[in-house]
Amino acid sequence: MPAQSAAALAVNPLDASSLLSAFGALGVAVVMFAETGLLIGFFLPGDSLLFTAGLLARSGAHSGPHLDLVQVLAASVAGALGGAQVGYVLGRRGGRTLLTRSRSRKLHEGAERAEELLGRYGHARAIVLARFVPVVRTVLNPLAGALGVAPRTFTLWQVTGGLVWTVGLVLAGYGLGSAVPHVDHYLLPVVGAVVALSLLPVALELLRNRRRRAAVTPGARPEEPGSPEGRPAPAPSAGQEP
Repeated sequence: MPAQSAAALAVNPLDASSLLSAFGALGVAVVMFAETGLLIGFFLPGDSLLFTAGLLARSGAHSGPHLDLVQVLAASVAGALGGAQVGYVLGRRGGRTLLTRSRSRKLHEGAERAEELLGRYGHARAIVLARFVPVVRTVLNPLAGALGVAPRTFTLWQVTGGLVWTVGLVLAGYGLGSAVPHVDHYLLPVVGAVVALSLLPVALELLRNRRRRAAVTPGARPEEPGSPEGRPAPAPSAGQEP
């Protein structure tokens, strides 16, 4: 068996470096498509894969394969946008049924969060924000189709969110790798920080929404015990029988 085929068989789908070493830019496209378009891809490492691919596209010596930046950008955008659109179409044809048949607790939790995003922020903002939340970005696309989100609305905002997510993370990895020597030696903590930062837009949106609700809904004053109107009954005057 050729060495390349043996490497492909030994690939770890949860490890971004392993995927890139085995498949290169093509692996980026496949993973992006599966994670954003197929419910079975919810466990794939989308954020870390994009950042690591950008890191490995920089010039100079580094551990791991050397990737072409233009190819990585094209593969990530094509996979993420195409996958989301396919997920939406599948959702229109039976997304609820697919989710009901799944026994994954993590997938059902993601569906609940995706539906909450759609109800709280509206279609446009929810579709963009979902790109930055693991599992939710997998479930929201078929869920949007199942809930009857207009095709034009979904396409516009999934393309917007997909471009910001993919291009932003790839260029972040490329820029950091070019600016910091040997940053690939500290890949795990760097990727962890990137994943945390990718959740920042959602966290800020949740905080902003909570403050807005607190300002619109003032606290109710409790009624004082006493008379039926909530006022204490007046004390009887002198010479008046109680």
